[in-house]
Amino acid sequence: MLRRVLVGLVAIGVLASFMGMGGFSLFTATTDNDANTFTSGSVDISTSPATAFLTMSYMAPLDSVTAELIVTNDGTLQMRYAMTTATTDVDNLHLDDTLTLVIRELGTDCATFDGNLVYGGTGETLAAGFIGDPTPGGDTGDRLLNAGAHEHLCFKVTLPDVTGPMSAETTATFTFDAEQTTNN
Repeated sequence: MLRRVLVGLVAIGVLASFMGMGGFSLFTATTDNDANTFTSGSVDISTSPATAFLTMSYMAPLDSVTAELIVTNDGTLQMRYAMTTATTDVDNLHLDDTLTLVIRELGTDCATFDGNLVYGGTGETLAAGFIGDPTPGGDTGDRLLNAGAHEHLCFKVTLPDVTGPMSAETTATFTFDAEQTTNN
């Protein structure tokens, strides 16, 4: 009798191990959902012309020079941009602090200079020229451009009716900084 019980327990154990280890048939299936793609957007600002769009030699008091600059968003995201100006004073005669800068949106044309005021108009100097603020986040004066869009700006530099050094020289570099507006 003990032997029968022992054989019965061994049989139950063997049967239990087959059930736990896949001794019975089990149907399974798997599928893949592939080709899920993620691409980040881009912010890409450019200006045209890319260099030296605003120059004038031999300026006399009350002379001015006006030129058009096109700012383009070559990226895939809407962007905001700001502009700062860096000038040189190689001869230490401070022409950069004497010249005035006015920036307008394109109106009729840059020669007419009748677009909406972006910067200046009350004697602001070339050396201090700016649009918006290049620090991250939206700031007063920042300009918005949608992806693939551009805008025309008219720059005007004037030598005011002042007495001062003759044959002074300065150069200006306009730096445009852009950032995405989405989630920023």
